[in-house]
Amino acid sequence: MPERARPAPDEAWPAPGRPWYAWRVRFDTVPTPPAVRDRPRDPRGYPVPAVTPWEDGEPRFALTDHARSADCARMRLCAVCGTPMPPGSVWRVVGAAESAAIADALAAGRPYRNLAPTTEGPGHRACMLYASMVCPYLARPNARRGTAAPQPDGAAGRAVRGAARGATGAVAAFGAYEYAVTATQVLFRFLDVVEFLPHDTSDVHLDELRAELAGRGQRR
Repeated sequence: MPERARPAPDEAWPAPGRPWYAWRVRFDTVPTPPAVRDRPRDPRGYPVPAVTPWEDGEPRFALTDHARSADCARMRLCAVCGTPMPPGSVWRVVGAAESAAIADALAAGRPYRNLAPTTEGPGHRACMLYASMVCPYLARPNARRGTAAPQPDGAAGRAVRGAARGATGAVAAFGAYEYAVTATQVLFRFLDVVEFLPHDTSDVHLDELRAELAGRGQRR
């Protein structure tokens, strides 16, 4: 979950007296998975993902901690909450380009695999549904990233100061993942799409998250 993202210039701001991030759905009204509830929080109240590094007592949301990401890959830990993922499918929040590529592959009946590796690790279904709504940059198509990331990819797209995200995204599940741990990066590839939940603004996932936390999630 990245640093503060602000609405694009052509968007209306929230009503006076409401924080700018109260856009469609406030992050503190989104149902929180139990393991995410136990995560440390930043001064605004945002949970800090398991792979986020800390510097001088502050989380650096635009960066990924190498050792923590390697642990998640090797030990099959959720990148958001840091707890083990059961055998089977894993989930990710994907950005506009990858969402479109997955949609095209599914429409054509082709298998999908991200040929360009990503540094963004997978997680639980509930955690990724939650992250898609709570992260200001992931939740709104015209949100603008506040802090540049050194190696942008995946859902973050071109993560440079002031860069707008694409028009759509998705929460997607994959049957398997591969990883490589290098001296400087942890890289992931995902294959076999087993669920695809596209969105323009990810508040459309709110009912799905509620159902998932209640044990009634619909796997597609």
